[in-house]
Amino acid sequence: MVAGILAGRAAQAMPITRENSPMQTDDFNYSLPSHLIAAYPTESRSASRLLCLDMDTGAVDHRQFRELLSFLRKEDLLVLNDTQVIPARLLGRKESGGRVELLVERIRPDQQVLTQLRASKPPPPGVRLLLGGEDGTRPVEAVVMGREDEFYVVRFDDERPVLDILQQCGHMPLPPYIKRKDKELDRE
Repeated sequence: MVAGILAGRAAQAMPITRENSPMQTDDFNYSLPSHLIAAYPTESRSASRLLCLDMDTGAVDHRQFRELLSFLRKEDLLVLNDTQVIPARLLGRKESGGRVELLVERIRPDQQVLTQLRASKPPPPGVRLLLGGEDGTRPVEAVVMGREDEFYVVRFDDERPVLDILQQCGHMPLPPYIKRKDKELDRE
């Protein structure tokens, strides 16, 4: 049981339990042995494993995704996420030679993006970046415009739409628990 009191219940204190507490991001932190992590998707997506939890008994059952419909009732709501991941991870270097890695968070007008940026030293505004080019193509040039909180604003010096630039030189951002480089199949 989680200890605490629900906000706004001063006159009638109600202990917070698992049943009435709001979901927290820490609820999703757990240890998962590496041999249980799928580094590649199954050939047939419907053959993916499905972990089922019986909320009444707490029993756990291992099934397959193709069985999902057998668990749904008439009054259930099924929400589908049809978003697509874009190749938003950019590898490159500063004009001075230091390596940089960007993860595009948002595309903005005027060839600008809001990014997470990793480098040995935080680049100040005005620093030029050369992104992509690992495959022998010409790198895309960009410039650091500044910071907004923990993010960097970067502008591409290229007239093409930003999504086209990302398609050319971006990598698929794999979750940190998948210990491999992205591959073409990750774009599907």
